[in-house]
Amino acid sequence: MSARRGLFPEIEPFNSGRLKASEIHEIYYEQYRNKKGNPVLSLHGGPGSGSVPRERRFFDPVTYRIILFDQRGTGKSTPAAELRENTTWHLVEDMDRLRKHLGIDKWVLFGGSWGATLSLAYAETHPSRVKALILRGIFGLTRREMLWSNQDGANYIFPDAWEEFLAPIPEVERVDLMSAYFRCLTGDDEEKMIQAGRAWNKWKLVTCNMNITDDMIKEAEEEKQPYLYPRIETYYLVHGGWLKTDDQLLKDVEKVRHIPGTIIHGRYDVLCPMETA
Repeated sequence: MSARRGLFPEIEPFNSGRLKASEIHEIYYEQYRNKKGNPVLSLHGGPGSGSVPRERRFFDPVTYRIILFDQRGTGKSTPAAELRENTTWHLVEDMDRLRKHLGIDKWVLFGGSWGATLSLAYAETHPSRVKALILRGIFGLTRREMLWSNQDGANYIFPDAWEEFLAPIPEVERVDLMSAYFRCLTGDDEEKMIQAGRAWNKWKLVTCNMNITDDMIKEAEEEKQPYLYPRIETYYLVHGGWLKTDDQLLKDVEKVRHIPGTIIHGRYDVLCPMETA
């Protein structure tokens, strides 16, 4: 058996910029060589987390034109954590706006978790603009998936972390934790927002990673504005991602069945350990 291949070396962008998405939002993007290579758009998770440097290292820079962008309200896009004009379908149109801005006819979409959700939403809306789909940790944005992750399911696997997750929410509100967190994260009590943000982020850290280090936990605990990412994520969750039906992405799969696709099985941090990042 051959040795597992690591990530490609660190590279710097050959181009970065900002694109006006609406009267409110401006999105930030970066491109990495090859300028004339096969264009691939890497979609970050969340919703709300922003792109990370490691995502530029999944593709051979000799062959690919690698594109990253921060979705509305995330990363270097502005304004930070803005919820107005911020839905799945706004992001889909931002992607197509970026494609046109960069002069790309068709591109490959690469995403995991929420990135996979957004890849499917875009491909089902603009199937003629997608060369191929590369998806991992597929999340269909169904009510069942959201409840398993944040209400009744993962709590049985991570009971200790679950107790910490419950702590910021009054017992009477725990029947609907996603809504309770959203109210807290969009309230006017900054101390409660910080407490809720840290609890939400730690829960996601524990449940979405297998190799958690003390440094990762410390970084999460010391973040100055920990409520920015979970504010957007809970906003999307309580609105069901603005899908027409709970199973819209699955029901509309016929629109993309002709597009070449690869589904990667495995955990993100196991496939690409932190020490190689």
